[in-house]
This record gives sequence, structure tokens and C-alpha cells, in this order.
Amino acid sequence: MTVIGTGYLGITHAACMAALGYRVLGLDIDADKVRHLNAGHLPIHEEGLAELLRDGLDSGRLRFTTSVAEAADFGDVHFLCLGTPQRAGGSAADTSQLDAAVEALAPLLTRECLVVGKSTVPVGTAGRLADRLVELAPAGRAVDLAWNPEFLREGFAVKDTLSPDRLVLGVRTGRAERTLREIYRPLGEVPVVVTDFATAELVKSAANSFLATKISYINAMAEVCEAVGADVLALAEALSHDDRIGRRFLSPGIGFGGGCLPKDIRAFAARAEELGVGSALAFLGEVDAINGRRRARAVELARELAGGTLEGRTVAVLGAAFKPHSDDIRDSPALAVALAARAEGAVVQVYDPVALDNARKAYPELDYAGSAAEAAQGAHVTMVLTEWPEFAGLDPGELGEVVAARAVVDGRNALDPVAWRARGWRYRALGRP
Repeated sequence: MTVIGTGYLGITHAACMAALGYRVLGLDIDADKVRHLNAGHLPIHEEGLAELLRDGLDSGRLRFTTSVAEAADFGDVHFLCLGTPQRAGGSAADTSQLDAAVEALAPLLTRECLVVGKSTVPVGTAGRLADRLVELAPAGRAVDLAWNPEFLREGFAVKDTLSPDRLVLGVRTGRAERTLREIYRPLGEVPVVVTDFATAELVKSAANSFLATKISYINAMAEVCEAVGADVLALAEALSHDDRIGRRFLSPGIGFGGGCLPKDIRAFAARAEELGVGSALAFLGEVDAINGRRRARAVELARELAGGTLEGRTVAVLGAAFKPHSDDIRDSPALAVALAARAEGAVVQVYDPVALDNARKAYPELDYAGSAAEAAQGAHVTMVLTEWPEFAGLDPGELGEVVAARAVVDGRNALDPVAWRARGWRYRALGRP
């Protein structure tokens, strides 16, 4: 099989398929990335993936190329793992990478094969690409298409690929279904939903929208709690005992980020508008707005702790990745807060266990530190903005020795307020008294 596109999804899928015993050829147009991958150098931080990459290369089951012709000749199954970022100047998804891959690959498909889309796409994309494949491929209708959306969580991507909670197979033919079932048989007993293209495309968008809504719901409750002096953590705990609601994703803080949820809910709403059912997803606009307000509120809390202004103050920002166990800084709430504080005149010192290199390249205007203590040196306000276990385990007494003022904003409700206040810290958190 081939895996076309070696971003976060593509590398993970290629390495995991090789681990299942398949011969896998990864394809990318970036020659430097291909060279580094063939040398066993992983460009992302993901638990367990580096070992799988090396094992695949060492076994000979996995390698990478820039040659579309080689991939077309090699693959019986071609997985499309291309990015669908937010379109410049709008909210809709940009599917140009997928389109370009199909336009390059299809004219070289001379025998029976299956093309499998895994990217998150606007509903209707699969049908359009299926028609284009038949139109361009010399093999014609012997080239089949399926849509098999991914459900990976960054930090747990290997586990989610090799032990998925479900498989969704969007197919038009029995041949495509049989091929996919055979591919995933080594995974064991996994719930399989076999459906049409449109439903398969909607599953990922609907799932991400639901998760984003649940996160923004508890953050909306945090806004209410702040207005009346209630405690959103106690509220979340009480809600979690209701089996209809549950505890997962009821974690108040500065909101969601990353390369999926923000752009996916915007693209979903934009596609609904195109289809004439925009009112059905109008609530996603408020979900997005709540998420943005939490970032602004974190800056307000820092300003209050700093005496009403951040001008000339030093702010320590602990966290740069959008979530722990990842070096992904795309739409990072932590960095959004850091940049907003800097815009108000603060000197911002950032530390993250794994995402510093990415942050430094993207935002050289910020200052960076090699440890939490170094970032907090001389800080008038310390902000915990990514819930790394390292930050939850900080000693408030020891950290208090290096700061200019013992003032902390707990943007993820990751700290013990009793312990920090006992050491003389002024503690503020979103949604808590």
C-alpha cells in the first residue's frame, strides 16, 4: 500500500500499517522530509511513533519516496492522508492538496486498485474525487474509492490507529468493503460501520463539532460561574455523575486549539451554508466565539494580577503546545495568550517540554526558556496554559523563590489552589472564585 502525504496522519498511518506486516511506501513532494524519514528522523513528537518508524525501515516494510509514478506502480491500495486547512480568507476547507494528489496519481493507475481517503473533508468531496479517478485513470472503473476517516488524538495516535474504538467505511462497492475489512483484520474485534460516502464524510466533522461544543459548553458555564462566584470545577463534577453527560471533555480552561477542532467546525458550518442548511449549524459560531473569549479572559486575569496593566511586566507562560504530549502549536491557546500579553507591552517568557523549537520558529518575537524555573525568573505573573504533568507537579514554594511576584493564572485548572495559596500565591483560574 501507499500513504500519500506524510504529515501527522500520514506518518502515523504508514508506520502502523508497516507494523501490521504490510509493505508500505510513503509519498510526499517534500524531498527534505522524505530524506529525513528514510533516515529514521521523525519530524513530529508522538509517543511510540519513532520506534515504529525505525522498526518499519529496518524491516524493509516501510520506505518513502517523492515519485508519484513509483507509488502508482507499487500500490494495490493508496491512502490519501493530505491536509485540509482552513481556506485563506474564509472558513471553508481547502481541499487543494487532495485534488492535486488525485490529479497526479490517477493518470498513472493502469490496474485495479483502491484509493482510500482518510482526510477530514467537506461532504461531497468523496463523490467528486471518485468521479475524477474514473475519468482520469487508464484503468477506469477498476479504480475504486472509499472514505475511511481517521479519529486520531494527538499524543495517542499510535494507540488510536492500532486499537481504534471504531472503523467507518464509506464505500460504493462490495469490493472496496472487502478490501478494507481485510486490511484491518489484524486489529481484531473492532466495531465497523459500513455506510455511504456522505455519511462517512460527516462522521469526523460531526464528532469534532460535538467535542468542541462540549468543551465550549463547560467554558460557557465558567463565564456564568465567574459572574456569580460559583466554582465551575464543582459544577463539572456534579454534571459528570449524570450518565447522559459524562466527565470527558468537561474540563474548563482556555479552550481548544490544534490543527483539527477549530478549522473543522468552521469548515462544517461553511459547508452547511453552501448546502442551504446553515441554520442547523449556526450554534457552532457561538462555540467558536466562547472558545476565543476564554483566551481573552486569561489575559484579563493576568492584567488584574499585575495591577491593572501588563505594560513593562514580565509574564511567564508555561506551555506552548495546544495540548500536552504533543509539539503541535497550530492554533495554540497558550501561544495566543502569550502573544496577546506581549501586545499589551509585557515581556513574555515561554517554556514547553517539547514544543519550544516549533514555537521559536513561528513566533521569534517571544522570549523562550529552557525550564519552568527559568521562564518564571523575575515574573510578575506566571501562567499555566498547557496541562503538562510537569507543570501540575511544580513546587509552589520553590517557584516562588525566583518570581518577582507570587501571582499565578491557572489556565487549565491543573494546579491545587489550596497548596499554592498556602505558599503565598495569589491564585486565579477561569470559572473559579
